[in-house]
Amino acid sequence: MSARSTRGQGLLYRLYIGRLRRHIDPASVPEHVAMMIDGNRRWARQLGYHSAAEGHRAGAAKMREFLEWCDDIGVRVVSLYLLSLDNIRKRNADEISDLIEIIAELADSLSHARDWRVQHVGRTDGLPSELARVLADAQERTRANTGLHVNLAVGYGGRGEIVDAVRSIIQQHDERGGTLEELAASLTPEQIAEHLYTGGQPDPDLVIRTSGEQRLSDFLLWQSAHSEFYFVEALGPDLREVDFLRAIRDFADRDRRYGG
Repeated sequence: MSARSTRGQGLLYRLYIGRLRRHIDPASVPEHVAMMIDGNRRWARQLGYHSAAEGHRAGAAKMREFLEWCDDIGVRVVSLYLLSLDNIRKRNADEISDLIEIIAELADSLSHARDWRVQHVGRTDGLPSELARVLADAQERTRANTGLHVNLAVGYGGRGEIVDAVRSIIQQHDERGGTLEELAASLTPEQIAEHLYTGGQPDPDLVIRTSGEQRLSDFLLWQSAHSEFYFVEALGPDLREVDFLRAIRDFADRDRRYGG
């Protein structure tokens, strides 16, 4: 392919991106987008890399881009699923060690980006102390920021989150001297939501997953009860801005029924 042809394709792509952006109504942009980046390991294998770390590193770089795309069109909250409790238990030690290092680098980088506010959602027990420290530092460093709110789901499990929320409610109720009968009578979905890791945040309007997989994988189980889902065939590191904008356009065209 000639250089002139390549430049022409690049120009056409940029024109198409611009057209998609212009046709997105700011009022239809989701307030909260959750991203399940998947396919990093497959991407590395397809390119002949001997280590999955190359895929995870490329995926982390893509997530930085993804956050910029979200910020640029007016999304207020983004949740990134980076490391599940199941990943920690089931994947080999070398891959987890590499992934932990990559996540720490990403968290630190994001805490210096724009005016973003970084929050760790997940359990710290079971995480290496250094990663837990980096996540805590990133959260503290950006606490006063008012830009895009970035949730980093690390050491995360949706069922575990719900258990932690219920435990917190029980402990709080017990400290007030209440009885179990009173708690059972007063417990509401709203009360549980307040005690989740994402308490006080809007639930995700849109959940995106890459690599063509169509499952939740224990991510934001409670919060995504009324979310819209969009599945992208591209592997995580191959995600393009056009894929993201198509997801936003598709979301805007849907008739949200909220369980109806």
